[in-house]
Order: sequence, then C-alpha cells, then structure tokens
Amino acid sequence: MSSMSSTANIEKTIQSTDVTELAPMMSGENIVCFAKDWNGDPTSVTHVMRQLALSNRVLWLNSIATRTPDLSNSADLSKIVEKLKGFLKGPQKVSDSMWVYTPIVLPLPHNPIAIRINKWILRTAIGILRRKLKMQDFQLWAWPPTAGEYVDVLGQSFTVYYCADAWSSFSHVDGRQMERLDTHLCRRADVVFATGHALAEERRLLNPETHLATHGVPYKQFAAALEPNLPAPTDLADCPQPIIGFYGLIEDWMDQDLVTYLAERHPEWTIALVGKICVDVSRLEKHTNIRLLGRKPHSDLPAYCKQFAVGVLPHRINDLTRHMNPIKLREYLCAGLPIVSTALPEVQMYGDLCSIATSYAEFENAISDAIGTDNLESRRARSEQMKGESWEHKVNQLMTTVMRVRTQKRASHNIKST
Repeated sequence: MSSMSSTANIEKTIQSTDVTELAPMMSGENIVCFAKDWNGDPTSVTHVMRQLALSNRVLWLNSIATRTPDLSNSADLSKIVEKLKGFLKGPQKVSDSMWVYTPIVLPLPHNPIAIRINKWILRTAIGILRRKLKMQDFQLWAWPPTAGEYVDVLGQSFTVYYCADAWSSFSHVDGRQMERLDTHLCRRADVVFATGHALAEERRLLNPETHLATHGVPYKQFAAALEPNLPAPTDLADCPQPIIGFYGLIEDWMDQDLVTYLAERHPEWTIALVGKICVDVSRLEKHTNIRLLGRKPHSDLPAYCKQFAVGVLPHRINDLTRHMNPIKLREYLCAGLPIVSTALPEVQMYGDLCSIATSYAEFENAISDAIGTDNLESRRARSEQMKGESWEHKVNQLMTTVMRVRTQKRASHNIKST
C-alpha cells in the first residue's frame, strides 16, 4: 500500500502550521452552538462538540429552521411535534459538561417579522439558560447559515462559523437567502472553519481568519471492522456476496442512475444502501439485488463495513458535491474498505487510497478490480493510514486556532483602549 497522496500531505502541513504553538489551551470555556438536531445521524458538528465538551461546557441548540415547513407534509408535521416535545423537556444533560436544548422559534427563516420575534425569543431563552448553567462569558459557534440572523443579539464575546457545506446549493432551501446569510456569518465571525478546500478558499476572500478543518474519524470505532469476531448484521446475513456498500442519507445527490446501472450489469452483486431515505427510490426498489436497509445507529456501521467488499460514493457531480467532504470517506478507510467514488474533489485528494471514476463503466470496472485484488493486509494498511485523522487531533487544532485568534483579539482591544 502506498503512502497517503502528496496533496493530502500538503493539507496536513497546512493544518499543522496554521496554528500557533504558544496559544493558550482551550479549557473551561462556555460554548453555545447553533447545531442540528441532536438525535439525527452524527455529522461533523456532533463530533466536534462532543470533543469540545471534554474540556469545556457546551450548550447545544437543536436545529432552527433552514426552510419554511410544508404543513401538508406528514414528515414536517411530525418534526414540529417533536420540536414541541423537545422544548417542553427543557435542557437535557447528555454528558458531564454538555446540554441539549430545543428552542422554539417561528419556522420562517427568511421572514423579517418572524426573525424579529425569534431574536427576542432566543436572546431571552439563551440568557435564562446561561444563567441557570452558570455560563457567563461565552463563545457562539454557528453551524447553519440561518444562525447568522441572530449572532448580533446574543452577547457572545467570540464567534465561530463552522461551515460544512455549500448551503446555497441544497435543493430544499432558498439558495439566494442562504448565500446572503453565509456571507454575513463569514464577515461577522472571528474565525471561520471550512471542512473542504473549495469552501475554505471561497470564504477566505470574506474573512482572512478562515481555516481548513477537514473531518476526523472515530478511529477505534471503525477499526473494529477488522476484528474477526465482529458479528454480521442480521439484515445482511442472507445477502449474496460480494456486497457493494453505501451508508448515509439517500438524497438527491446520490446518482440513482449509476446505482441501477451497476445492479443491472451485475445481478450477482448485492448493493446494500444503509441510511434514511429522503427522496423517491422507486427505480431502486425494482431491483432485487439492491437492498434498502434504512437508517442504522452510528455504532452499528462498522459491522456493516466489515461485510462490504467495497465502499462506494456514488455522488452526482454538481456545485453542492464539489464542495462536499464526505465524512464517510475516512470512516470507510478506517474500516479498511477499498473505495470507489465519482470524481469528488475532496476524495481525489486521497486518490492513492481510493479509485476515482469519471464514467459509469469506470465505476463498474473499479469495483470489479477492488473485489479481485483486495485482501486483509490491504485493509489493515488503509486503516493504519487513518490513525492520525482522529477527531481528537482535529478538534485540538480547532481549539488552538480559536485561542490564538481570541488572544490576538483581546490584545488588539487592549491596545485600542489605552
């Protein structure tokens, strides 16, 4: 197995020299985070906040609206009911230093009147919670761009924008409004962290304190896929081998035409798709060798990886995915899987560990090659490459950057005050 690609090594060098060794440690800080729903599938913000909560106090705010709900949609109605139930529970302690709270806001993210009302609601509710939890001076971390409407009214001493996607490119949101809010957050934040190279390059034009913050991996969790005694999931027990596997949201950025092409060309393959279904998949359901297994707990994913002959990233190539850094990339590698992907820029940076396909035929042939050449030694070598990519390591870099910038900010303020 060859070493990590030169581009990935350059990335590591940039990250290691992007921080100041003499910056104070980040410990005992208070953090309020506009995040996603806590009970959803873990994403980068979940892993980052869990790590931060090991040495700091974190108040996680469940998702505020990124779009206006459709009251004729049962899923949207169910989500509203769940929000109300979450609000009535109050702040829930999920670890020694982390609380989850569901704020109730008007789900009209771009309506000026609703925004005005929500500012009052959030300022009041967060103020009460901070007093209750003894979180006085605090940092505000924002994940969705819609948090940009509220960063000027909450009284934080430091603002971090954690940008994980090109939000304006999602099909279910108002792209123009999301771009406006993304721009506002970039300019308003003291630090911007971007999870992909393209995201970072574009946002650095708006804020010079923009830093690349690529994803980490829970190494021990996914390396368990290499353990011989890890049992197979029951819903894969009767599946013919080889199993071509994917997990994650089944959304409109998945190339279903590619998946059906593979299923039709290779009826002897089982194509296992693990994840919540968010789009019409009727064309996939027609194929008996495509298994739609639904969402699984994150803790169960290594067991699925162990059964996969190949892990695939069958993404369409568009503006959204060109800015995307799939969190499963490093998880697949940590589990030892050979990977076949469409030409996603972030995956191409690990090109010596993955096969990149620019056509359906190339994708098919790369899977066949991986099935024919993979072995346990190769899997262990891929997993070994991920040892330095832990979330602990990645978040330590974020904390060092935050403390350096905050120290400089305070020094600058003191100079201006004299």
